Amino acid sequence: MFRNRAILRWILACSLLITILTVAPACAQQSFDNVAGSWSGSGSMKPSDGPREHVRCKVDYVPKNAGQSVKMNVRCASDAYKMDLSANIDENGTTLSGNWFESTYRQGGSVSGQNVNGLIEAKVEGQTITALLTVRTKGNRQSFVMESPGAWISQVSIELVRDSR
Repeated sequence: MFRNRAILRWILACSLLITILTVAPACAQQSFDNVAGSWSGSGSMKPSDGPREHVRCKVDYVPKNAGQSVKMNVRCASDAYKMDLSANIDENGTTLSGNWFESTYRQGGSVSGQNVNGLIEAKVEGQTITALLTVRTKGNRQSFVMESPGAWISQVSIELVRDSR
């Protein structure tokens, strides 16, 4: 049971990181400046051996380096868990790279991927698991799906909306 909870925590952390990647802009002149502020939303995660569970998230973004980097704080909660993640993501052309750390469960890792015309395909890695992400952004809405075949939580999907300023 402890192993399953550790994997669930890691998957939730990946879900938070997915949220981070979700905000990458969809225009040719890419910049994180247009996502500054707070976003919130909800979705679900699917354990390999049980029903879907509801997840709620709140994300705060602070662009840096003329919008080519972003510092973020992400908080998500399901019925059973709470997560508090921070990350730094850099964008160079269409290439994304960065790192993340979840303070409640003391886990971290790297992010790598591509943002091409608003479609993000990325990989999130930690010590025990790898997850693949697909993220789509349209205006003030973002959606993403995380797939981690073979993991205790095999899929996560979350929808975010920009909060009123």
